[in-house]
Amino acid sequence: MGGVVEGAGRDGEEERRVSAADPGLWQRVVEQLGTAVTVVDPAGRIVVVNPAAERLLGRPAAAMHGQDLHDLCHRDPGGDLIPRERCPLLRALAERRAAYGDDDRCLRGDGRLVPVSWSATPLTEDGLPSGMVVLVAAAATERRGGRERGERAEQADRSDQAERVARASALEDLTERLTLVAEITDVLGQTLEVDEALARLSRLLVPRLADWAAVDLRVGSRQVYRVAVTGPEGRDSGQEDWRGHLPPAGEGARSPLVQVLSGGDPVLQDRACVDVPPDSPLAAVHSAFLRATGAESVVTVPLGTRGHVTGALTLVRTDPARPFDGGDVDVVSDIGRRVGPVIDNARRFGRQRAVAEAMQRNLLPPLPRHGPVQLAARYQPAPAGSQVGGDWYDAFTLRDGTLALVIGDVLGHDLTAAAGMAQLQGILRALAWDRTGPTGAVVDRLDDAMQAITEVPMATLVLARLEGPAAPGTGPWTLHWTSAGHPPPLLLTPDGNAQYLEAGQGLLLGTHLRVAGHRPSAARALPPGSTLLLYTDGLVEVPGSDLGTELARLRNHALALAHEPLDTLCDRLSARMPPGSTDDIALLAVRLPAPRTEGEPRPTTG
Repeated sequence: MGGVVEGAGRDGEEERRVSAADPGLWQRVVEQLGTAVTVVDPAGRIVVVNPAAERLLGRPAAAMHGQDLHDLCHRDPGGDLIPRERCPLLRALAERRAAYGDDDRCLRGDGRLVPVSWSATPLTEDGLPSGMVVLVAAAATERRGGRERGERAEQADRSDQAERVARASALEDLTERLTLVAEITDVLGQTLEVDEALARLSRLLVPRLADWAAVDLRVGSRQVYRVAVTGPEGRDSGQEDWRGHLPPAGEGARSPLVQVLSGGDPVLQDRACVDVPPDSPLAAVHSAFLRATGAESVVTVPLGTRGHVTGALTLVRTDPARPFDGGDVDVVSDIGRRVGPVIDNARRFGRQRAVAEAMQRNLLPPLPRHGPVQLAARYQPAPAGSQVGGDWYDAFTLRDGTLALVIGDVLGHDLTAAAGMAQLQGILRALAWDRTGPTGAVVDRLDDAMQAITEVPMATLVLARLEGPAAPGTGPWTLHWTSAGHPPPLLLTPDGNAQYLEAGQGLLLGTHLRVAGHRPSAARALPPGSTLLLYTDGLVEVPGSDLGTELARLRNHALALAHEPLDTLCDRLSARMPPGSTDDIALLAVRLPAPRTEGEPRPTTG
């Protein structure tokens, strides 16, 4: 039962607790049961007991906490401790299975042996054992106190059997409720996207707890937006019509949804309440939804706390034989309290992420016009749940008229990385603008400057210089480049070949490991009509995936798009972000002019 039993065990370790009890589920559901409930950890030590267990075992909860349940009170008919290897409860705990016993004895705190029956259900957390819930009740022989057997005894046996079934059912119901709350807490903590969080919530609630679920969020001070409606599988038709902005509540409206959105307590409605005429436009829309779903029992709870309500969660059951009860209201209220902060955090994250992304896009420069050379670039933010990073591209004309090309990636995924990217971009432009020597020498100077005047810890990049032929259309172009630990450029040639340019590789920036001489530089003649792709590792690196495989996929994909217009090629490549990727993507594409055909007029420059 994910997240139900937390903390450590005994002897001064952190006190364990049942997380679903916070803020009150244990007290409202378990402590009201007349049957003794005990939760033990994987070693069989008592984590928590309810008042009925205190009464049955004749011991206060504080005295039992952290004690071994078997050693404390499990005895044979003579009052002696049962060997651990013969204990069915410990065997069930070790084997992670449910079990029950009909003829057992517990030693009370006053020294009296009490005949008991028990049933136990294992708990798990993320697939790992986290203990067991044990339901204990005084045996029928104890309650009857030696009453005559015969017909009355036979009737009592039937009653005992029914009671055992009822206890098992109560235990299963309790375990399911606590498990659901724990799963929701765990799952919602894995995302910072509102839509994804609510989709996960709906998948957990329907059909396990309800037949229909609707989530309404407050937008601004007075508006309400229905963001999610989930029903039984196969009943998707018409659900889109129920989503969207809801009408205003109106002055003095007292419908359950309006009360909850205004900070009121959770509301439980039966069929008669559902049929009450609505008192506001908002209530009218909500009532139409309930009637359309065939609601027989409805629970509406706030998302968040009384002082800060983010929205409302409405759950519907359509079977009149299975209405919601007080225990369900407690569970759903606990869920609402947990969902509210998740939505608030997701909204804050979304605003921060939008600011960061806008900042990053504004820092990326416009591409220059460079004669017949075509240029295109794309920036693709990381998938939902990740932060903006320090990926960038750049292209600018140098003092001697050649074209400089840059692709880079600053270590980190936050606004600091984006700011560091802007620093490196400006420094590199200044260092490269009037340099005609090897590109490796420019990158060495950038490495020195980065460590001296920036806070950037590490970065990778490719700096390239593209030189054209003496006259347009008369010969090949030449690419000079240096790579500082960056993925190699990909060259697509008109003859249908694709090749990674792996020469010119050196250490990434910021390693503080200088070698004799300059960084390596490389040069390559590029045929007319070629396409050159510079990209960041978000396009090819996926956690758990082989880099060679992803590079091969990019090569094949790019080759299939080589004859597409350059903008189309960039759009399709930047959209191919591999599943599981957590990084953003920068992509810079360069296409050289194709050779002139016989009789074609010579292009002019201006």
